[in-house]
Formats: sequence, C-alpha cells, structure tokens
Amino acid sequence: MTATPPFASSAADTAARPAPPALEGQGWSAGGPALGAGLVLGGLLAQEFGAAMAASLFPRAGALGIVALRLTVSAVLLLAVCRPRVRGHRRADWAVIVAFGVALAGMNTLFYQAIARIPLGAAVTLEVLGPLVLSVVTARRATSWLWAALALGGVALLGRGGLDTLDGAGVGFALGAAVLWAAYILLSARTGARFPKADGLALAMTLGAVLSLPAGLADAGGRLLDPVTLGLGAAVAVLSSALPYTLELLALRRLAPATFAVLMSLAPAVAALAGYLVLNQSLTGIDLMAITLVVAASAGAVRASSR
Repeated sequence: MTATPPFASSAADTAARPAPPALEGQGWSAGGPALGAGLVLGGLLAQEFGAAMAASLFPRAGALGIVALRLTVSAVLLLAVCRPRVRGHRRADWAVIVAFGVALAGMNTLFYQAIARIPLGAAVTLEVLGPLVLSVVTARRATSWLWAALALGGVALLGRGGLDTLDGAGVGFALGAAVLWAAYILLSARTGARFPKADGLALAMTLGAVLSLPAGLADAGGRLLDPVTLGLGAAVAVLSSALPYTLELLALRRLAPATFAVLMSLAPAVAALAGYLVLNQSLTGIDLMAITLVVAASAGAVRASSR
C-alpha cells in the first residue's frame, strides 16, 4: 500500500502522538510471547462462547440483524472507552482503517451466515483454515511449517465428521470467512502499529458497524429494538467482538502474525469445549486427540517464537 502525504497537523500533535508498537522483525512489546498467547486464548474463549450465544438469537433477529447489532454495540463501547483521536493521522493510516473495517464487517457477516446453516464446530474448523494457510505462507523457519502441519492435522481430525454432507452455501460462507480472517490478522497488526492502544480498532469497528447496518435493518427491522434482543445482543457484542478483538490486537503487538495464526488454530478446540460445557455435546476419543494436537502445535509455536 503506497503511503500518501499526511494531512496537515501541528508540530505539537505530532510530538504528542505515542510511538507505535514495533512490527514483526522490529521487536515485540513488553510481556513477550507467553503473555501474547494468554491474550489469544482469552479472546478465543470469549469469542466462541459468544458465537454460541449469538446462534441462539438468530430466530429473534436473523443472522444479519445479529451481526449489525453486535458490531454496532461493540463500536459504541469502544468509542466510549477509547475516545480515539480523529485528527492528525495520515492518509495511509486511514486506508488501513478502511480495509480493517471492511474485513471486520465481511468476516462477521460470512461467519454468521455459515453458522446459520452448519454446526458451529464445523464452521470454526473451516474458518480456521485461513489463519493456518497464513502461518504457512509467512513462515520463515522449518519449525513453523512443522507446527502449522501439526495444527492442520488436528483441525482435520475435528472436522472429519462428514464435511461433504454439510450445506454447500454454509461451507462456502465459512471458507469466505477464512479468507477474511487471514486478512483481519494482517490488518489488525498494521492497525496496532499505527494507532495507540485500541484506537484503531474503535475506528475500524465503527466503519464495520456502518457497513453492516443496512443489511441488518433490512433483515430484522423493528425486531432489533426488542429489549430482550438488545440486552442479549449487547452481551454477544462484548463476548464476540469488543473483548476478543481488543485482546487479539494487544496480542499482535507481542506475537509475530505467523505465530498468532497458528495459535488461532485453537479455535476449533475451544469451540468443542464450548459445545461440551454449554450445549452438552460429547467429545469422542478422536476429538480429544485432535484437541491435543492443536494445543501441542500452539505451544510449540509460542516456544519457537520466544527463541
């Protein structure tokens, strides 16, 4: 992306702007890979349990309506907490925000369309292929390929249950979400490098909410204003968007994007755990083996990155 001349800003504004965190290859922020891995795990737990709650709301407001409600509430919360500065950013910074907002809106819309048609575990298994492919493409060490292959094996085991029998549209939506998830990882890292704290995420989330509102209003209409739907939608927004995206942005300041992508392969394992605890879905021996492979791959990726 070619940088264009920045908007006019005062010298005081420029001097007051916090230094952006380092990008991959320029050093990581305080806390290191171990803290970054913890942030990723916390985000995944919130996101998968929030997704299960969101799926239960589809009869109330439809998939598109819940996406719009989730992103809008998340944007309002982030704007209130972060109060991001609008002036003083370069055009290249705004280009990253626009791309990040489009990726957020598209990824959430496609994923919710997927889980409206196929089981949550299968949708997450397909979606996580995006980060896995990203980890292989951007890997610089042979060990990175090994951990990615091990994680892919675990994901394949989790998704072995007849993916060919799933709704074709649902599979297509999940794969589309996988592509945008990979884009989200790269854009989140760039946003965190250009904007202090979670300011960039707040701005991108606002754009994503604006993009999702027309389809959401057309799908749900006045049902979005139902008090129960609003309350549950707010809980979904915190669990599935505001909290995990903030944690992931902070994690990407401590982890290389390739390592982060491998860690995201924990998503099917977390989804299986959520299904067991919340939906009373049993885990077979092969499921446990698959989860063990994914966890081992994630641990290996963190250890390799720390070296």
